[in-house]
Amino acid sequence: MKSLVTGGAGFIGSHLIDGLLEQGNEVIVLDNFSTGRPQNLSHVEDQIDIIECDLSNSGNWDRFFKGVTRVFHLAALADIVPSIENPRSYYEANVNGTFNVVEACKKYDIKKLIYSASSSCYGIPEVFPTPETAEIRPQYPYALTKFLGEQIVLHWSAVYGVPSVSTRFFNVYGTRSRTSGTYGAVFGVFLAQKLSNKPFTVVGDGTQTRDFTYVTDVVSALILASESTLQNEIINIGSDNTYSINKLVDLLEGEVVYIPKRPGEPDCTWADISKARNLLNWKPKVTLEEGVSTLLENIDYWSNAPVWDVDSISVSTKTWFEYLK
Repeated sequence: MKSLVTGGAGFIGSHLIDGLLEQGNEVIVLDNFSTGRPQNLSHVEDQIDIIECDLSNSGNWDRFFKGVTRVFHLAALADIVPSIENPRSYYEANVNGTFNVVEACKKYDIKKLIYSASSSCYGIPEVFPTPETAEIRPQYPYALTKFLGEQIVLHWSAVYGVPSVSTRFFNVYGTRSRTSGTYGAVFGVFLAQKLSNKPFTVVGDGTQTRDFTYVTDVVSALILASESTLQNEIINIGSDNTYSINKLVDLLEGEVVYIPKRPGEPDCTWADISKARNLLNWKPKVTLEEGVSTLLENIDYWSNAPVWDVDSISVSTKTWFEYLK
């Protein structure tokens, strides 16, 4: 079987490629390397075809969809603050890019398209665990553009018959997560701080909880979705639990400094994964303790990551406080 992965040099994409190769798939990767890292694919580069291209611009890259059975669309710009500061680039990557991908899927009669959506579309939810039917209320452009991309995918599924499933990820973590660029996901921040013997910068009082989901569990869900007969479905992918930031700090072990709580962030993220269990026969396997242990075993991966402190975080998130209320 031939599979195509957009954003394959990224965190989740590179792990997905490992899973597809284990199945004996022929794999094509499309990536512009704006956030993805060639190093994430160095261990399999002789087993895959890598094409550098920009999906937000229509072009002859769509020819690589010919003969492909399934497409996994993971390419996107992430992070909150940059999306507030540069919404156009997020719209171009996450909306225009998705439009171009679904058009390529339609043109070449792709048998299944799997879209990587974001639980950030729920904004600050009121129901826990949060089902797919919860109100959509994105708080910042990243969340909005990922949701708009999802709507495009589902519309092309309903109108043009492109068989598609959208998977909404909750707080994915694991090895190969991004180590450079803007202030972002808590694991990368904390691991770099731990390597430098700096205190963990905990937002608020640390009692807020997150549905930390290990990347290999996400990969198994993506592959099961691609093998299913489902079409035009939205499915939450989470850990079936929610953990406080204080719990994470306890597992990582280190000193803590507290920084101001930020607007637009939920006190809890927690996926209702009933649909994933029932429709995909999927369940997460990696506990938070096991996942953190794996990260600590591979902590040197974050040796060149920026080390954030109270002052640098304050500067980096100034726009956040300015625009989000």
